[in-house]
Amino acid sequence: MKKININVNQISRVEGHGKLVVQSLDGKTPDVRWEVTESPRFFELMLRGRSWHDAHILASRICGICSVSHQFASLAATEAAFGIHLSEQTNLLRKLLYIGEMIESHMLHVYLLASPDFFGAGSAFSIMETDRDLVLAGLRLKKLGNDIMELIGGRAVHPQAATVGGFGRLPNKQTLLYLEKRLQEALPDVEATVKLFKELDIPQFYRETEYISLKHPDEYALIRGSIYSTDTGTASLNQYLDITNEYCVPHSTAKFAKHIRESYAVGALARMNINHNQLYPLAAQVARELGIQPICYNPFVNTLAQIVETMHEIEEGQSIVKRLLENGISEENFTVEFQAGQGIGAVEAPRGLLIHDYSYDDTGHIVKANCIIPTNQNHANIQHDLEVLVQNNLNQGEDNLRQLCEMLIRAYDPCISCSTH
Repeated sequence: MKKININVNQISRVEGHGKLVVQSLDGKTPDVRWEVTESPRFFELMLRGRSWHDAHILASRICGICSVSHQFASLAATEAAFGIHLSEQTNLLRKLLYIGEMIESHMLHVYLLASPDFFGAGSAFSIMETDRDLVLAGLRLKKLGNDIMELIGGRAVHPQAATVGGFGRLPNKQTLLYLEKRLQEALPDVEATVKLFKELDIPQFYRETEYISLKHPDEYALIRGSIYSTDTGTASLNQYLDITNEYCVPHSTAKFAKHIRESYAVGALARMNINHNQLYPLAAQVARELGIQPICYNPFVNTLAQIVETMHEIEEGQSIVKRLLENGISEENFTVEFQAGQGIGAVEAPRGLLIHDYSYDDTGHIVKANCIIPTNQNHANIQHDLEVLVQNNLNQGEDNLRQLCEMLIRAYDPCISCSTH
């Protein structure tokens, strides 16, 4: 009689609290559960009754890693409700600020959370003993992302400069020239990251699923676009409830979600599967070097997709800085005329599709709010991936199976705390 009893009370190197349970007796169909044990958070209720002045500042506090994402989804929802259109300069500055978050978050995951799995190490500190230069390359890239957010947004976390309709604080020419230099200097560190991951063994696991992200005809969609599914094609933001379909499960304090199938996935791999033709040239080359050919159904490749996106964001950052320098930064006068109505804002957080939906009264206060979090949308896919992964690897031994399951969970880069709402 062969018994497997895996009970990992807290998965390490993820944001928040998640539990893995795998039980099987004598090779029989295993019981597999991805349990979210984080205490519920009520940020929709916290938004209710708040003025449009405060909503995006409060929303950024939902997450310390994706504070820009939540802030921009909040701003987009308010601006949609009030019928506000942004200038080219504001759109460029927001995109540049967003690029900082994407680089910082991706490198945090790639180097500090995911890479120890490939080295058989407990943490990045262990890797420092043998591959110090590689870890330092990752930390430099992470710092670049933080510095972009601080210089454009005013803070590395919970930035203050972006506001409804524009920016309350603008960078000067010297700041842009400095960022132009920093972005160029970052290229060798991304190339070193690519070289490292080309030599690592990525687990070969495939489970066909639906992928969902934003899509825009003119760019690799991050802060604007329509919702796109690899199963059903394009949908408007107004249809988001028909797509996300959140539901409760007894073993999780976070909701799960499904669309056409039993689950779907969001995140870097989903974006690459949908928007790969819009990658910048060097990023497209990195995708080829790492062997990513859409549509890819291996969830472990999500970490590689984050590396591709990091190169893309550095290239796009260079392009944006160049345009801002050519156009010149100028003070803009904008006024906000609030009105009763509903607005939906959607962005691609590092971990996937993020939606804020606000209803305002005629005094400019929120009467109803709904937030759809990326990791909420991934929970069901993680669950079903684990079920197949365990079934396929029951003969690997309990320790190896546990490590493989933990590695799969970490590949999704879950932000568990945000999902318990």
